[in-house]
Amino acid sequence: MVTIQILGTGCPKCKKLAENAEAAAKELGIAYRLVKVTDINEIMRFGIMMTPGLAVDGVVKSAGKVASVGDIKKMLQ
Repeated sequence: MVTIQILGTGCPKCKKLAENAEAAAKELGIAYRLVKVTDINEIMRFGIMMTPGLAVDGVVKSAGKVASVGDIKKMLQ
């Protein structure tokens, strides 16, 4: 099972990134768990300066933008 982490405080961009990540995982047919990391101190531990961020299994794949479904699919493969 893949853990997809959305790093952000819950802003509209964070919500859109979560939607895109979920859509990408479903299109790929992979087992996943979506975790929303909203605590600013925990977000800072990932080393990103701009939200929203996307991490897969604890590794940051994207920061400061809403990655598209297609881009996220590439990150998950």
